[in-house]
Amino acid sequence: MPTVLVTGCSSGFGLETAKLFLEKGWNVIATMRQPKADLLPVSDNLTVLPLDVTDPDSIRKVVEHVGDLDVMVNNAGIGAAVPIELIEPDTARLLFETNTLGTLATIQAILPRFRERRGGTIINVASSATLKPLPLIGVYRASKAAVNALTESLAVEMKPFGVRVHIVLPGRSPETSFGSNAMPHLRGLDNTDYKPMIEGMIANFRDESGPVTHASDVAAAIWRAATDPSAPLKIAAGEDAVQWMAEAG
Repeated sequence: MPTVLVTGCSSGFGLETAKLFLEKGWNVIATMRQPKADLLPVSDNLTVLPLDVTDPDSIRKVVEHVGDLDVMVNNAGIGAAVPIELIEPDTARLLFETNTLGTLATIQAILPRFRERRGGTIINVASSATLKPLPLIGVYRASKAAVNALTESLAVEMKPFGVRVHIVLPGRSPETSFGSNAMPHLRGLDNTDYKPMIEGMIANFRDESGPVTHASDVAAAIWRAATDPSAPLKIAAGEDAVQWMAEAG
């Protein structure tokens, strides 16, 4: 029975992904900063562990605990919607430490096992926001674009060792905690130049009338990456993400 480790399982994409793999009969190691076992169905195939991807000791403990692993899903991340001019340095560092360096740290922790056994799959969840310039999320986009670049190079490095590497690019999803996580970092509503732009962004994010991404779309894309050897390096997840990828060529 194959085993998958998923980071950031407390809500949204990670939670839906853990549920899907459980339904498919896999062993699932669901990690989150503050474990809540009742979020997922009771199952002998489920292990819930604490993991903070910005904490090297936390990563080490999880890797020591998991044993054999077939698929690693780097989903944990944080968002912030702030004009580049106004973003706090601490917020910018947090975005890169979580989204980029956290992903790098978990890859480095698990990769020796995959390389030595000549098998395994790493799936990094980035964002379709990296496909075109968008206002107010410039630093967030940069942190996710760095994940794209990291993954692209990793795929080349790992090909000789039989380790598959993929990027999943979700679109805008009102179902996730991105908005609630981003709001504490919001700056600029008191600035007459930026206020209209920010209010428009908030209204757009809450608007579910157009194409959006559902958590189930992302889980399905991750499942494809994990189980289909012919899956492409980059997989768009969600109707809006698919459209953006097509437009980006």
